[in-house]
Amino acid sequence: MTTILPLAGLKIVVTRPRDQAEQLVQRIEQAGGVPLLFPLLEIAAVQDTRELNEQITRLAQFNLAIFISPNAVHYGLSAIQAAGKLPETLKIATVGQGSAKALREFGIANVIAPTERFDSESLLALPELQDIADWRVMIFRGDGGRELLGDTLKARGAIVEYAACYQRSKPQHNASILLDYAPDAISVTSSEALGYLWQMLEARGQDILRETPLFVPHQRIAELARKQGWHKVLLTDSGDDGLLSGLTAWANQRINA
Repeated sequence: MTTILPLAGLKIVVTRPRDQAEQLVQRIEQAGGVPLLFPLLEIAAVQDTRELNEQITRLAQFNLAIFISPNAVHYGLSAIQAAGKLPETLKIATVGQGSAKALREFGIANVIAPTERFDSESLLALPELQDIADWRVMIFRGDGGRELLGDTLKARGAIVEYAACYQRSKPQHNASILLDYAPDAISVTSSEALGYLWQMLEARGQDILRETPLFVPHQRIAELARKQGWHKVLLTDSGDDGLLSGLTAWANQRINA
């Protein structure tokens, strides 16, 4: 008896940074899909590490370190470990379960992280971050980003410092590669990447692809997609498991329609 794979023959665009996409691409292939890796952001360590290294030397003076993404975990902890080790009294928090998993892989067991929605708002709602007046908080992140987390902690009386441990850049893509591929579905995991994609497509490409199902892991990205003009925006749970579950459910609906 022939087994029908859930994503058999479906062409699916993966837009994550290349280093983060390998496992997802493999899992789409294992489910019968035909993935196109089309990274919309490139991630690298900050080139000038002097400020980051100086901040790390003062980390023992802080009460809490927040790593806002798996990239922040990788690049931030790599820099910290190169300089020594994490202070034992330092509390560790992060926004999502992917980042919490990455922290555990670095040997950090006690991580403050939301267990349902995975964003700054959910982290800020946790009881551990309510009574933090006079706490010193260092937020490890990329070069720039949302200020909600830091601003809210400051409003609660914390002293907040940002530590830029990685930088983002936009790879030079030719939109015709994407259009010629004629995808059945596209996955996008950040608002920044979605903005770059829409800009890259220009009016002709936007008209061609706006009916293509767009899979996103957060309501904020979904709202931006709808404002841009995407007609079929599908919200999934976070991580590879969430995206694959969403793709599989959508593929099953296509078969049964």
